[in-house]
Amino acid sequence: MRSATGSSEIQYKEIPQEKIRILQQKVLSFYRKNKRKLPWRQTTDPYKILLSEYMLQQTQVSRVISYYEKWIARWPTIGALATASLPEVLEMWMGLGYNTRVVNLHRAAQKIFDDFDSDVLKAIRQYTVLPGIGKYTSHAVQIFSTNIDLVTVDTNIRRIFIEEFSLPLNTSDTILWKIALDCLPRGKSREWHNALMDYGALYLTAKKTGIKPKTKQSKFEGSDRQIRAKILREVLKKNSSISELECTLGLQKNRLMPIIEKMRKEKLIILQGNVYAIRK
Repeated sequence: MRSATGSSEIQYKEIPQEKIRILQQKVLSFYRKNKRKLPWRQTTDPYKILLSEYMLQQTQVSRVISYYEKWIARWPTIGALATASLPEVLEMWMGLGYNTRVVNLHRAAQKIFDDFDSDVLKAIRQYTVLPGIGKYTSHAVQIFSTNIDLVTVDTNIRRIFIEEFSLPLNTSDTILWKIALDCLPRGKSREWHNALMDYGALYLTAKKTGIKPKTKQSKFEGSDRQIRAKILREVLKKNSSISELECTLGLQKNRLMPIIEKMRKEKLIILQGNVYAIRK
């Protein structure tokens, strides 16, 4: 198990080529024997890969698969999604959790459709203008759709580098991305990143290594997240007043209001007169 150092500044040290070669061989060999057959790996369509990235944020792969397949059947292109209503997409998303993701996805689709003529790759290269997308997602979409020699680092890849190269737990993202670039087998970016993710998810797991993710998902039962999901379900059924939500959910106003106000700020719901509704 790795341990953190006392210093917040860890200097970057180039990984020896022999260690990199051994890691590449180990990871790619594992992948060729154990690769997961996932629907978003059967396409190079940037929209479908972007969709999978939004869905996979903080959600297990097994839960995402059925949602992804139903989604693609209903909205097969970025234009189809962009012209759908928010209530429609929220309804389809329900049960997947973290509903701000779908609001961001819908807004991103509209921006790509309106401002980038549906060119997902062009838009994703300018990811700072798209809601809910950072460097990781921007690079992942480009890697999996075009096989470009870029790198990206998720929680699995971070854990692999820390364990295999005996790095401190507080190794910075900047250093991890430099290591990722050193380890990239040129011309094999798509295969390499799929291999790393499977190696980390199936073999070199957090349980096996003791290396926990930087952020931990909070308990769902009784949490604000659970209440948000219940509020959304009710408002999707019909516009509801605060008193109606109190009655339906069995919660006091002082428990509901901070959550509702946050949902309004995130544009998940709006207030129309004295009732809450979904933005069209």
